[in-house]
Amino acid sequence: MGGSPEGGPQIGPEIGPEIGPEVGYVLKRLRPTVAAFDALKEESRLEGYWMLVRLGDGWASGRNKFLKRGEGLFGMWHGRELAGVCGLNIDPYFEGRDQGRVRHLFVSARHRRNGLGRMLVETVIGQAGQYFAVLNTRAPPEAFGFYERLGFQRVEGEEFVTHRMVLGKGN
Repeated sequence: MGGSPEGGPQIGPEIGPEIGPEVGYVLKRLRPTVAAFDALKEESRLEGYWMLVRLGDGWASGRNKFLKRGEGLFGMWHGRELAGVCGLNIDPYFEGRDQGRVRHLFVSARHRRNGLGRMLVETVIGQAGQYFAVLNTRAPPEAFGFYERLGFQRVEGEEFVTHRMVLGKGN
C-alpha cells in the first residue's frame, strides 16, 4: 500500500494509488457528478441513509463543494464502481476554522468488511491533521464502535458531535 509521510495513502487530484492491489480499490478525489455517485446515493437512500442525498444537493447548489482550506471529498473505486465515499469539511457547527468534520461516510454493502471505511476515514484524518486541531463527527449509534476503534473519543452533551479526535494542528 502506498503511503504519505503522514502515514495515510497518497492521493492525487485525479487518481490515487491502488489500495490493496489484490483487491483492486483505487482512492481518488471525488466530484459527485458522475453516474457512479448516483448509484451509490440511491443505495444509501434505500438503506434509509440520506447523507449522500445531502451531499449531492449541497454540491449541486454550491453550498458545499469541499473547496475551503483543508477540505476534500474522497471516493474509493472498484473499477468503474464507486464503492465508498467520505468527506472532510471545516466544521460548520463551530466558530473558527480549527475544527474539521468527517462528512458523508458511506460504503456500498457489496464492499463492506473490506476495510474501505477505515481507509476513507484514515485518509480524512491524514488530511485533517495538516489543517485542524480537532476532527468531529456525528455518527449513528451503529457506527460508534467503528469510530472508537479509529481513535475517536465519545462526546456527551453536544448536539452535533458524537465523537472527536484531537489532532493538535490548528491554523
